[in-house]
Amino acid sequence: MQYRTLGRTGIKVSRYALGALMLGVGNPDHEDSIKIIHKALDAGINLIDTADAYGQGASEEVVGKALVGRRDSVVLATKVGLPMGEEVNHRGGSRRWIMTEVENSLRRLQTDYIDLYQLQRPDPDTAIEETLSALTDLVRSGKVRAIGTSTMPASDLVEAQWVAERRGLERFHTEQPPYSILNRSIETEVLPLAQRYGIGTLVWGPLGQGMLTGRVRKGQQTDLLRAGMPFFTVFRNEQRLDAVEQLIPLAAEAGLPLTHLAMAFVTAHPGVSTALLGARTMEQLDDLLAGIDVTLSDDVLDRIDEIVPPGTDVGGRLDQAYLPPALQTPSLRRRSDQEPAAA
Repeated sequence: MQYRTLGRTGIKVSRYALGALMLGVGNPDHEDSIKIIHKALDAGINLIDTADAYGQGASEEVVGKALVGRRDSVVLATKVGLPMGEEVNHRGGSRRWIMTEVENSLRRLQTDYIDLYQLQRPDPDTAIEETLSALTDLVRSGKVRAIGTSTMPASDLVEAQWVAERRGLERFHTEQPPYSILNRSIETEVLPLAQRYGIGTLVWGPLGQGMLTGRVRKGQQTDLLRAGMPFFTVFRNEQRLDAVEQLIPLAAEAGLPLTHLAMAFVTAHPGVSTALLGARTMEQLDDLLAGIDVTLSDDVLDRIDEIVPPGTDVGGRLDQAYLPPALQTPSLRRRSDQEPAAA
């Protein structure tokens, strides 16, 4: 297993990390999920990423059980920010919620510290200074070792770095963006910015929400389509399906399964610290672990660039990607001082 430094934290993390979104959630069998975690650790993976909102705490509970007796050898990452129930204040990046929810995460994870605590989505209703101030206090108390973000736009990351420097607060050391052969928009600003500021990146969705497994084919009713998975709409996107049909023979020419091609692609970028394996079953984990040492030649990477040009998202933005307020609220895009047109 290769290890890389996570930004400028000094923490060494494995090239592939285990994303626990499906553990205790998509795979409700806790014992089986624990075995998956243990196998990943035995293979050399040392970073596990979860979140409070994954199964409303279920994923954190499974991870906590799995790490009993193994906690000190694991870089443990979790997140805060997405809704935890119907209560309006049980979400976001306010000091009130962060200070409450970190205690809940620590309890579920059965630990007294979190190596990486991440704001899961930007919170436009809370000043970034408020969020950074609360997170800084957690670092200084020893409950959190480093702080990060997930799916934060480049402009927001720059603002956060500026506020942290001006106010003497902890800065975000990591960002967790979506990245795959089919979704390359972070190559335009986020990854170059991460390299410039020494921000580590934990990329999620490297298999394109399942489309880069080879199980989703154009004109075929495969198992994923019949199952009606959460990302069902992306499976119907013709542009994405066309790209997959071009990538499958490329992987075959390279002598690789499509999954190994997809994983090796994202870790080839110098701005990527680690890529999250989102295995739901032991079979899926075994497949991904088999490609753990795969690297791609420049020729193969050039061929991928021809199929999906750098910096582009095939078929548009992902449904689960962050949508800034300016794109959600029409009034933010329309002047209010314009005279109405004459009748």
